[in-house]
Amino acid sequence: MTIRDRKADHIRICAEERIAPGYCYWDDIRFVHNALPEIGYGDIDTSCTLFGKELQFPLIVTAITGGFPGAVKINGNIAEACAELGLGMGVGSERAGITGTCPESYSVIKEHDVPLVIGNVGAPQLVPQNGKEPFTSEMVRQARDLVDADIVAIHLNYLQEVVQPEGDTNGAGVREAIRRIARDNRVMVKETGAGISADVAERLKGIGIQGIDIAGMGGTSFSAVELYRAMDAGDEIRTAMGETFFDWGIPSPVSLSQCAGCGLPLISSGGILDGIHVAASIAMGATAAGVANVILKEAMDSAEAVKRKLTIICEELKAAMLLTGSRDLASLADARYVVLGETKEWMDQL
Repeated sequence: MTIRDRKADHIRICAEERIAPGYCYWDDIRFVHNALPEIGYGDIDTSCTLFGKELQFPLIVTAITGGFPGAVKINGNIAEACAELGLGMGVGSERAGITGTCPESYSVIKEHDVPLVIGNVGAPQLVPQNGKEPFTSEMVRQARDLVDADIVAIHLNYLQEVVQPEGDTNGAGVREAIRRIARDNRVMVKETGAGISADVAERLKGIGIQGIDIAGMGGTSFSAVELYRAMDAGDEIRTAMGETFFDWGIPSPVSLSQCAGCGLPLISSGGILDGIHVAASIAMGATAAGVANVILKEAMDSAEAVKRKLTIICEELKAAMLLTGSRDLASLADARYVVLGETKEWMDQL
């Protein structure tokens, strides 16, 4: 199967199948209501600065896709909406684009003035895999230039790779490879749905990266995505593995709390569905939150549909700020909240 076919499969599955655990961990974060906020809705400042770029809201559409013809429309629609709303945007893994497969599905975002653009390469591709040579710093620069990225995310997706029949499963030497790439490139690290622990954040922060997207469990499970691909292919072993690891990972709010003291800017993603979840992310230590699958169907439709969905999330964030008496994001970071349910159980055990 070609990369192009695999990328198309991922989008089809994410749009049509159940690919997230049934439990919403972000709903376990509950704010203490402020009945006397003493601020006006119109005076609330939602702007933030991330990686030196100013956003109108602390929100990023994180990596979704690229590498097949249908991604041209998806990424173009997202880029247009993010440019109009002043939000950040990431792209899916650029391995396909820099090796010549549908590069226009990535470069389309250069047609729009997105305030923060995040490129994307895979950590497994930075080390030798099944006889394949690792990516060089020059290839990472190509990924940056393909989308005019302000920073390139190096994604950790070993959960997906171990379930994927054609997966790149060598994890040896990745930390040193990231350090090597960071010497010549402005990079961050992101998970892809299984979360970052305090230990991993500690091991990452001293190697030259400039931020972390925790991308915890609770949103899209790429084990689930690969499960459906394996079922379609009649692969009994990978189907079983996909089912077994469907809900593997650290829940997103737990991962965020684990990483909050690492001293690096944090993006909180994985199961973010609404503006209260964004507000909870800021209160728990993130600089910004990230959404992906929640706007996928809109992105397959039109830029206007994406803009409407993102506008709702942004207005919900402002409402949460009013109801916690938070005039700006610094105030929101001090807002009182409680942790309930399975999320509390996780936090109590770590």
